[in-house]
Amino acid sequence: MNSRPGNSRPGNSLSGREAIRIVLAAQGLSRPPRPGKKTRTHLAQVIDRIGLLQMDSVNVLTRAHYMPLFSRLAGYDPTLLEAAAWDPKRRTLFEYWGHEASLLPLTLQPYMRWRMARAERFEGIYDGIARAARDKPGFIDSVYREVEQRGPVAASELDRANHKGSSWWGWTDTKLALEYLFWAGRVATATRRGFERVYDLAERVIPAVIQAIPTPAEADAQRHLIGVAARALGIATEADLRDYFRLDVADAKVRIIELVEDKRLIPVTVNGWRQLAYLEPDAATAQKGTASALISPFDPLIWERDRTERLFGFRYRLEIYTPAPKREYGYYVLPFLSGETLAARVDLKAERKAGSLRVAAAHLEPGADAGRTAQELSGKLRAMAAWLGLECVVIEQRGNLAPALIAAHAAD
Repeated sequence: MNSRPGNSRPGNSLSGREAIRIVLAAQGLSRPPRPGKKTRTHLAQVIDRIGLLQMDSVNVLTRAHYMPLFSRLAGYDPTLLEAAAWDPKRRTLFEYWGHEASLLPLTLQPYMRWRMARAERFEGIYDGIARAARDKPGFIDSVYREVEQRGPVAASELDRANHKGSSWWGWTDTKLALEYLFWAGRVATATRRGFERVYDLAERVIPAVIQAIPTPAEADAQRHLIGVAARALGIATEADLRDYFRLDVADAKVRIIELVEDKRLIPVTVNGWRQLAYLEPDAATAQKGTASALISPFDPLIWERDRTERLFGFRYRLEIYTPAPKREYGYYVLPFLSGETLAARVDLKAERKAGSLRVAAAHLEPGADAGRTAQELSGKLRAMAAWLGLECVVIEQRGNLAPALIAAHAAD
């Protein structure tokens, strides 16, 4: 039988549509953003809802960590996020390995210490970093002392000052040492210059009130992280929950069983899903989604590609590393959410010198209404251009949605 979220019990089933509505509500994407100036409180509410902001070096449009907030809030001042992440007096976020490199609420720092402890033992980190740290403990200690004396400092500054280093996949020995110390929680990101990390001792970055919080046991911390993931996802499979904070398979499996026993996760089936799903007990009652939004490739709504296809029937792959002649949709393609469907995808580039947001291609998904989608998308493109400080939107004649989008844009 079907039942409303919050009242479900093991054995109940949900339709695919109900699952989508639960997910959109959990992700803060079921309703249009409220108008008005956005404050630090608005940003904090979004980050608390989704748990973290994934970071990435690609800057063809804007850095990845800025986009999920735009998708949910529309226009906001990016300096609010920068202050929350890197202003020592206003810091509410810290950088660490969550879902890849991420900005996370400071309140999650104690729940990441088990990962830091494992990293210090060379567990759960990239093999090259572990190998370098294991083979050169004296060098690791010397780099730590230099950060202690010089910090805040970037790897490039330490290299220029003291170590020419040997190249390893484009990284110097100094960078490897700093990354090990970062994984182990001994140094932290004080700020960024461009996109380069600037490191300092963790105790000089993480506020004392956070450092004073007792370190939870590993199992408690992992249960907490899965709980954060469950609230952010609304309904999810074991793999979805595990992926959110990149937990080990064995750890996640046991923790999920424990959360089910504690009634903090409710097993349910979703029509069309092969895997058992888990419902967050306080997930919002499913109501029809009415929002529209451009979604970053690194947004938690779609970053797990199998889940995206399972939910929306939308096969999505980022084609940045695909040779240009073999790309199907484009270089940096954003799905477009319209109500409860991913109705289109657009290849976008911020041409800052020209002052334009270029739509290199626009493709309509099967079954979506071209006219309505084009009209909604045109409005979002104008809003994005304004947010990025660009003067206009330029749409190329590529993709089956391009003619309708050009017409809708001209009519606005």
